[in-house]
Amino acid sequence: MAIKNAFKELEIESHNRVVVTWIGCSWKSSQYIDWYAAETLHGRWLPFATWVKLANPDLTVLAISWDWDGLWIWMWHFIHSCRKNLDMTYLIFNNENYALTTGQASATTPIWAKTKTTPEWNETTPFDALELAKAAWAKFTKRATTDNFKELKEIIKEAILFKWFSVVDISQACPSFKRW
Repeated sequence: MAIKNAFKELEIESHNRVVVTWIGCSWKSSQYIDWYAAETLHGRWLPFATWVKLANPDLTVLAISWDWDGLWIWMWHFIHSCRKNLDMTYLIFNNENYALTTGQASATTPIWAKTKTTPEWNETTPFDALELAKAAWAKFTKRATTDNFKELKEIIKEAILFKWFSVVDISQACPSFKRW
């Protein structure tokens, strides 16, 4: 709803906006808003979003994924998208675990958390998506939470209006598998 309201307030018409997701959990987000959408192969949402932006620079392009695929499995696409610095927005839905596969530790799971794959505790230091983005020269990096809808919407609007690559790390609950 925050994304939908951000587009409405920015008056970006549906034929001028594209969301790129992949076949995992984030793919459903492309179906809730009236826009062009691409549900790509696993791990290919950022390269695909780059191709969309290069093919039509006038489009507003959003890429959406989760912490576990964007910061673990396919991190190199994230780093190189930051470096390429095209006018796109990347929303990371960060629930600190692999919810799609029933709650294993992810790249952002807190070091003390107990998960399906870390029953005693997670011993791996988590990545901070925004620090990683800054190290790869992203100029817009903000953190938001689904607990504060108004602030989330405003940050998404800022990210969309920013004329280079923008990253928003959105902290969210995972009622099924986040037990810390």
